Amino acid sequence: MPWIRTLLLCLPLLWLSACSDDKPSFHAMDFSQVEYAQDWNMPDDTGRYTSVANYAGKVVYVFFGFAHCPDVCPTTMVEMAEVKEKLGEDFDKLQILFVTVDPERDTPEVMRAYLDSFDPSAQALIGSPEEVEKMASDFKVFYQRVPGPTPDSYTMDHSAGAYVYDPKGKLRLYINYGTPVDNIVDDIQQLIDGK
Repeated sequence: MPWIRTLLLCLPLLWLSACSDDKPSFHAMDFSQVEYAQDWNMPDDTGRYTSVANYAGKVVYVFFGFAHCPDVCPTTMVEMAEVKEKLGEDFDKLQILFVTVDPERDTPEVMRAYLDSFDPSAQALIGSPEEVEKMASDFKVFYQRVPGPTPDSYTMDHSAGAYVYDPKGKLRLYINYGTPVDNIVDDIQQLIDGK
């Protein structure tokens, strides 16, 4: 019968369509196959060493910056506060980690005051210059000091994207600076939902 033949021809297409729906479709770059940035250990703003394993069960957003940053860092933190708000009841399933590339000026007190103005649950990672260099290298992050008119008025050039781990501690996404907030919310919600 012709309809049976048509059905048999369509079944593989239906199966492939159903399978493709199971694969998450992210707005950000899928870093699931990347092998770096897997094993880091840095002191937080309380001095306690922490790693991605300490945040099991949460999506972890890792961003490199510094408290004196005039534009990229505060913009990113404002956007991430908006992301958490848009996550609704899942807001506490997202952990923001801000890795300072300026440990000379970004003391725990400075970083705590800075982060509290955006997201009190965000944590700063403040290592020694050597620890920062190692972690930045592990993440392929660029940063360098740019001299200012006085020794204390320098600024820092740095990579502006963010890395996102799923609740199992696997690096999954790289989010470019300037990605629309709704796209970030969608990607993070997918990870929270186990995709």
